[in-house]
Amino acid sequence: MQAIRVHQYGESDVLKLETIAQPEPQPNEVLIRVQAAGVNPLDWKIRSGYMKEVFPIPMPYTPGMDVAGIVEAIGADVKAFQVGQAVYGELNMGAYAEFATASQDAIALKPQTLDFVQAASVPMVAMTAYQALFDYADLKPGQTVLIHAASGGVGMFAVQFAKWKGAHVIGTTSAANTEFVQSLGADQVIDYKSTSFEQVVKNVDVVLDTLGGDTQARSYSVLKPGGILVSTPAPPNAQDAQARGVRAEMVNMKPSASLLKEITNLLDSGQVKTVIAQTFSLSEARQAQDLSQRGHVRGKIVLQISA
Repeated sequence: MQAIRVHQYGESDVLKLETIAQPEPQPNEVLIRVQAAGVNPLDWKIRSGYMKEVFPIPMPYTPGMDVAGIVEAIGADVKAFQVGQAVYGELNMGAYAEFATASQDAIALKPQTLDFVQAASVPMVAMTAYQALFDYADLKPGQTVLIHAASGGVGMFAVQFAKWKGAHVIGTTSAANTEFVQSLGADQVIDYKSTSFEQVVKNVDVVLDTLGGDTQARSYSVLKPGGILVSTPAPPNAQDAQARGVRAEMVNMKPSASLLKEITNLLDSGQVKTVIAQTFSLSEARQAQDLSQRGHVRGKIVLQISA
């Protein structure tokens, strides 16, 4: 089969299209004929070596964690899926390929209202947003949440999930994406280039930080006492949070078939949607990761593996 392989850490030129052996499913796994693979910022962070201390990868490896495709074969212990079914979900690694194996505990039937490209855009960012808001922050109806980078992959789902829950939603984005974030349901949208969010936002219950760095450091001041900051890209500073009388946690997303089913229901009922920023072919994985690394993407980047 054709697959993207990485033999050493580096820039995007280490992504090589190669012919390798097709993987075999373990007893608890399914083999998926990959139709599309989502491209996430974590993909290029791992490739570049930024994550090697916390996420060491044996070389060579095939990148990619978001997958959508058709079940080609099932392991001996698989009861939940059958050959020929359309599925989507999360892999440990290996989605940038024509075939990939996935644990049956981390995939679900593909939403009926989504094509494979759309489905591949969902798993990592949607599960991250859902768990950040509800498992970590325990967001309740009537509370106020500030979502940074609200037009990005995690942000766009977070806005929609928070509105679905009945929260008051404030999002930061660029002026070009203001109407887009409003269309997702945000009650207030702040252009981060023209306005410092901490000048106009006060006493929020939850901050979802998808950026880290200076944005994270400035976010503690907008939380009400006892409020919580949940971060996806970088561990929060516990001392800063404690000094402000607030809480802070790093999100460690755990793939879940049952959560994917819940997200599927929300997608198929039209309560949330996904947005594709751009699609690339498997041979264009380098361009896809370069676009992701530049940032400021509206929605998700996806590799379309099969027509």
